[in-house]
Amino acid sequence: MRGMGTAAKRPDSGKSAQALNLKQTIQYMWPYLWAFKGRILLAMLALIAAKATTLLLPYALKLIVDGLDRSLHPTITLPLLLIAGYGLLRFGTVFFGEIRDALFSRVTEHAMRKIGLRVFQHLHQLELAFHLDRNTGGISRDIERGTNGLSFLMRFLMFNIVPTLLEIVLVAAIFWGLFSFWYALITAVAVSFYIWFTVAITEWRNKFIREANQADSATNTRAVDSLLNYETVKYFNNEAYEAKIYDDFLAKWETAKLKNRMSLLALNSGQALIIAAAITLMMWLAAKGVLDKELTLGDLAMINAYMIQLFIPLNFLGFVYREIRRALTDLENMLGLLQRKASIVDAPDARELQLQQASIEFRDVSFGYQAERVILQQFNLKIAPGQKVAVVGSSGAGKSTLARLLYRFYEINSGQILVDGQDIRSLTLDSLRRAIAIVPQDTVLFNSSIRDNIAYGNPAASQQDIDQAIDLAHLRHFIQSLPQGDATLVGERGLKVSGGEKQRIAIARVLLKRSPILIFDEATSALDSQSESAILTAMREVATGHTSLVIAHRLSTVVDADLIVVLQQGKVVEQGSHQQLLTLNGYYTELWALQQREQQADVKE
Repeated sequence: MRGMGTAAKRPDSGKSAQALNLKQTIQYMWPYLWAFKGRILLAMLALIAAKATTLLLPYALKLIVDGLDRSLHPTITLPLLLIAGYGLLRFGTVFFGEIRDALFSRVTEHAMRKIGLRVFQHLHQLELAFHLDRNTGGISRDIERGTNGLSFLMRFLMFNIVPTLLEIVLVAAIFWGLFSFWYALITAVAVSFYIWFTVAITEWRNKFIREANQADSATNTRAVDSLLNYETVKYFNNEAYEAKIYDDFLAKWETAKLKNRMSLLALNSGQALIIAAAITLMMWLAAKGVLDKELTLGDLAMINAYMIQLFIPLNFLGFVYREIRRALTDLENMLGLLQRKASIVDAPDARELQLQQASIEFRDVSFGYQAERVILQQFNLKIAPGQKVAVVGSSGAGKSTLARLLYRFYEINSGQILVDGQDIRSLTLDSLRRAIAIVPQDTVLFNSSIRDNIAYGNPAASQQDIDQAIDLAHLRHFIQSLPQGDATLVGERGLKVSGGEKQRIAIARVLLKRSPILIFDEATSALDSQSESAILTAMREVATGHTSLVIAHRLSTVVDADLIVVLQQGKVVEQGSHQQLLTLNGYYTELWALQQREQQADVKE
């Protein structure tokens, strides 16, 4: 089974090696923020109003308490205006905060949409090699956590960190102005020590957060991989084995989360101790001032209210800082994907393919997926316009590699690939790939209807064009036999339809794409004889008038080709028509004889 046991052993190739810092993140977010500068300005005004009402609340409380103090006012009347004002201030604190959040939510949601779209588009621009190595489950979890982390950063950096620090400064100034230097000093020292402690412990905790995230991604990757290979698990009765492997991943996740929780306990306890010590010392000074007749009871209530009011956002500041560090950690993988450069891109002076006859030429092409393993060596092949050329040979000879190179999924090491005499490296990828349509060996379908999967070949096609493609691909009888017709869902990866029907759907897609160059990459290798015969008939009809490259393992499927090229270890050893190759009595003849004997043995069985 693919990917067995690998998710936890090696990092995903798209992950960034370096942690993002706050400055990089703000620079990345700024264009998305600036697009809504009007909303942000209004949100900032609402923020200022909310903070102003918050700072006035303790002073209003002082006035109410002093108004009820008989030692100051022998004749007491109920301060209705002060109480009403206090209520309005309390309401204003919440109301302006809600307006701020409502205004900024549009900015956050739009940024998440744009960034999610950007990551999605970038993943489709990365080369095939990246997608063959990726762990789909891990990447999806990285993107989900990354977008959530970005949303958190945008909201709390703008409306919690800076405002909270501003409030701390203003409260210290109020204490100094109304009371004494000692109140401001205690506030400044407590806040400074609190911030230092929070930063230091959070940096220490960050390694546990990373460990937990990596374990979470690895666990999710393994679960997705196992479920995608559901049938393979059943074939080998490996349910218990899969459960054991998954439990091993969960055990690592559990251990990482336990370390995370214990370190959080140390952080929260230390923060609580600092807050308790500061409030205790401040209240001792205030109580002493009341006893010495230097302060009123209203002053004591105001100091207590300010300290509580101050340490609530300060405690929240600790939470925000921890979450910012977590969000930055979550962002590493997602933005690391965006920082990964695609290796197959348009040249700076790339031009559109000017297609006239659709000829193809491989000229002295050498290529290897790894430097130490060469697949093609000085490979040469010419396909004339409208010609059907088949490439045959044993497994690993490099047949399917030709299709990948022509599609420019990989760059060749040396030589040239020409389409109508134009080097494909000098062409735009879009124009090159529009000119080529492929029926792959393993057709993967989207989990939608048969008709939607066919229409994927050309989303702009009319309903009449789709019906015509269905008829030409000989799908009509199959579709009519289904209760829901072409609205039938094919299941994930097309598992609800047979191999033959999937190939017919692939042929219908090719018909809708209407490309002059067709590639059939072992399109019948996994089919039974009856399905193979039907698909071959459809392929011949589709290929008429097109330049076709047929990659085949079964020689019986290409006997009608204009030219058959025989590959062995990346080199052309023979070429010619079927009859010409048989008269050579060489490697092709040996393959033909071997396959004929295998076919006869299958018939006898």
